[in-house]
Amino acid sequence: MFVNAGVVPFSSVWRILAALAFAAIMWFVVLRGPEVHQEPPSRRALRIYGFSVVAMLIAIPLGASVLINVLDRPNAVLVWVIFVVGAHFWPFARAFELPVFGWLSASLVLVAVIGAIATVPSDSQVAAGWTGVVAGLVLLVFSAVGPALSRTPTAEDV
Repeated sequence: MFVNAGVVPFSSVWRILAALAFAAIMWFVVLRGPEVHQEPPSRRALRIYGFSVVAMLIAIPLGASVLINVLDRPNAVLVWVIFVVGAHFWPFARAFELPVFGWLSASLVLVAVIGAIATVPSDSQVAAGWTGVVAGLVLLVFSAVGPALSRTPTAEDV
């Protein structure tokens, strides 16, 4: 969010809000958040994770190459990265039995699709920047609420 906010209006405001949100998430979720009791992932889940990460690492430069060298849309690379990162979370929902990953995936893919509609036709740096800022906000929101959505209910919750 810090980098992408540089091309949108009120970039300082967005950067300050992102820093404050990140600090709050680190304090309230990571350091002081609820304990998440989760079984260690299975070998199958780890294989799916590995495959997803490798696919993402291959798809990002391949798509970027097409966008830059074939379509002459270098500003759309950021939108492509957001799309691929979002898509790579999709298999995690089932593999780790955590539906929050499906919601995160769908949210990032939707942001990327909307961003592509605004970015690709004009190769707009500002549209790509806004797409990056919104994707950063989505990641911050899921970082804040994800642990609550991911934890297994306990007797205290009932």
